Amino acid sequence: MRALHPFAFFAKAWGFDAADLAYLLIPSLKTRIHPLHITPIACLSIRRTTNNMKTKTIFFAAVLCFFATLAFAADNPNMGTWKLNEAKTKMPAGLPKNNTVTYEAAGDSIKVTVDGVDGAGKPTHNEWTGKFDGKDYPLTGDSSADSRAYKTINGNTTELTNKKDGKVTLTGKIIIAPDGKTRTITVSGNDPKGKKVAYTAFYDKQ
Repeated sequence: MRALHPFAFFAKAWGFDAADLAYLLIPSLKTRIHPLHITPIACLSIRRTTNNMKTKTIFFAAVLCFFATLAFAADNPNMGTWKLNEAKTKMPAGLPKNNTVTYEAAGDSIKVTVDGVDGAGKPTHNEWTGKFDGKDYPLTGDSSADSRAYKTINGNTTELTNKKDGKVTLTGKIIIAPDGKTRTITVSGNDPKGKKVAYTAFYDKQ
């Protein structure tokens, strides 16, 4: 027997036609839409249309938002944990190294956790939470930057920019391999002494 998509399952369980419900939940739409077309952004427009809206309709709206958020995260190839391939990576001496980088869903945002070592070999840990929309979001735990911006270029390419007090300190381009198992990040910035450096780091999906 063919398995039902989660949207279809809940629609059937609560006695709704999924396409009709999507139309009901988003009144601004004038035509029926397929529930798979609902994105996390569309979920923000869901609201009560009448004071006597049925409880099961509200519940189904929450279910739609939940699965839309999961789909959003699943579509981002960066998600998961990546480990530095030191054999392939050739970095200038004395630079910090990001040994592991983890991307995970945090509500409708993405949390990035980085663990590594500084130029002297001491452990480092920094965290960032935001959206891949090219805007600056706070970065904590990194002495060389206080904000970072990620921007999605295409399905497998992402650009990042680190800033300190509003000034760019590092830029990078992340490229995920077609099989999703490896990635490279080409970095350009300044070392702790202010000297310009550039290198490419290789990572393997864990």
